Amino acid sequence: MADLVTRQRFDGILVGTINRPDALNALNRSTLAELTDLVDDFDHSSEDQVLVITGAGKSFVAGADIHEMVDMGVLEAKAFSEEGQELCAHLSSMNKLVVAGVNGFALGGGCELAMACDLIYASEKARFGQPEVKLGVIPGFGGTQRLSRIVGPRKAMELVVTGAMIDAEEANRIGLVNRVLPAEDFLANLIEALRPVLEMGPLAVAGAKLAIHRGLDLPLERALSLETEMFAGLFATDDQEEGMRAFLDKRRAKFSGM
Repeated sequence: MADLVTRQRFDGILVGTINRPDALNALNRSTLAELTDLVDDFDHSSEDQVLVITGAGKSFVAGADIHEMVDMGVLEAKAFSEEGQELCAHLSSMNKLVVAGVNGFALGGGCELAMACDLIYASEKARFGQPEVKLGVIPGFGGTQRLSRIVGPRKAMELVVTGAMIDAEEANRIGLVNRVLPAEDFLANLIEALRPVLEMGPLAVAGAKLAIHRGLDLPLERALSLETEMFAGLFATDDQEEGMRAFLDKRRAKFSGM
């Protein structure tokens, strides 16, 4: 049986590809389990600095697997929601950068998975939506909460209650995605766009990610204090000294992550 999530490495970038193209990469429990293993391995890897999650075929993730969900009871549905939310929480809380490479449909759980990543780079053929209301339910992997924080509550409300699907350009316009890339050679273009991140101080990238994510849920005064603490803490690292010495010496920094 083929892996439900395949792996490729590109000099510090780990690409995990959800591999159920015949089912448009719909998320079932087995796929969630393999995604969880991928994320755990990436989190503990000393080799990989950036994780890209993408999909095989013409879909990123077209939603959760309705065949598996249709007969769920309340307790099963609660457990399934918690599994998805736990995976998404791990993506946003780890100390390394996670990028959604949305190559096609990102609907329901797929849109939620993408929103849990730090950056979303979309193919010009990508489509986004939270169509759960068409099935008589609501998003269960964090969609009502992350979408409203990203695009604002009114736009999120409209997208969720109408179940509308939007294209990549509209997703870019409302701030859901960071960048739209050509569909041809999408993964290669995405890898190239991420190369500059690999040249940055990894501890600084981690600190920036955590400051932004944690600060969103804090009052501004406390969030600014968090930023100050994380800024100052980096002055105890070798990377800070190397980065600033390299700037003064007019050379490229060689960061160690220490």
